[in-house]
Amino acid sequence: MADYTHLVAAAAHAAGPCPEGQEATWQARVRDLAVELAFTAREVDQAMKTLDETHPFSAYLEKIEIEPTSRRGLLTLRPPGGGTETIRTEQQDTNRGAAMISRAEELVGRWVLVYRYNEPTAASRKQRGEFGNVRMVARLMDLGEGALAFSIAQSIITADAGGDASLAVRLWRDAGLPERGMIPVADLEPVRQRARAAANR
Repeated sequence: MADYTHLVAAAAHAAGPCPEGQEATWQARVRDLAVELAFTAREVDQAMKTLDETHPFSAYLEKIEIEPTSRRGLLTLRPPGGGTETIRTEQQDTNRGAAMISRAEELVGRWVLVYRYNEPTAASRKQRGEFGNVRMVARLMDLGEGALAFSIAQSIITADAGGDASLAVRLWRDAGLPERGMIPVADLEPVRQRARAAANR
């Protein structure tokens, strides 16, 4: 039998002194608090196990969308080497999913340290009958604005322009951005906004 003495003690401390003549009500309050603490402890334990299995890497957080089918947040990332990588949050209607989506929305347009883990899923079975994995985000840390290599920055503007390379080039030149070297993210963001606006017309 598990020993819950420490949880009961913590719950009793949180409940405060027992009012005279209200012993039954106080005991029920302590019991409810102890149960809540037990659930919280299990959630913390699971979160720590997940973090132990993560593979952290740095990337530029380009955008976040909500997948219509799964209701998960879908993050588009650009690691320093170029290319794109997508990673998902938990479902939007869960506390952790909603919190991670909100956090990612705050960090769009910035460099982040991504703690990634693989979640097995029956929905992505491979043809030979094995289970596949979904890449999930456990934590995001803000690394600041920084700068992007020219080729990566240009690819982002083209994507924001709906794939219209000529529009992306025109907006780039209109903004007076350099055509080589590192491009500060702060200088890139106004161009991204104009590209998205033009693509949505």
